[in-house]
Amino acid sequence: MKYEIRFSGSGGQGVITASVILGTAAALHDGKNVIQSQAYGPEARGGATKADVIIADEKILYPKAQHIDYLVSLTQKAANKFIKTLKKGGIVIIDGDFVELPDSPDYKIYRLPITSNTIAKFNRTTTLNVVAVGAFAEMAGLVSMDAVKKAVIENSPAGFEEMNIASFELGRDLARAAKKG
Repeated sequence: MKYEIRFSGSGGQGVITASVILGTAAALHDGKNVIQSQAYGPEARGGATKADVIIADEKILYPKAQHIDYLVSLTQKAANKFIKTLKKGGIVIIDGDFVELPDSPDYKIYRLPITSNTIAKFNRTTTLNVVAVGAFAEMAGLVSMDAVKKAVIENSPAGFEEMNIASFELGRDLARAAKKG
């Protein structure tokens, strides 16, 4: 088993932190082989950013994601830029509040109202990335939920652990609802 996951969005949305949480969960708590990397241009705040995680049972021989299995996009700019990196048959999770992508026979798309639900629950958007991690974890099932919860706590600023766990659970709830509908 080897999977390539790309979190994408705008600089400042925490997509790098999302990938670190997932990588930490898979490597340190589930014992898988993991590589995490990120890239963003000089326009870091506001420009399209990406952070990749490769999760495998076997040795990972090349450190860069090449054939994305899962794409999580929080902005239209990122979705437009990175959709072409998704391999045929891949899964796309988008923030349906701000991102529109056409249906395609080349991928399965899930449109989750991430921003509106995050604002409704927390009156802020600072945990969008953790909501996205929860949605991805529930959708993909590649990493145990206990491992991801531990990684969320470990990567939370002091005093924000509870809100981040609630954000993770919100993402899981959104994914479960999307899978049913």
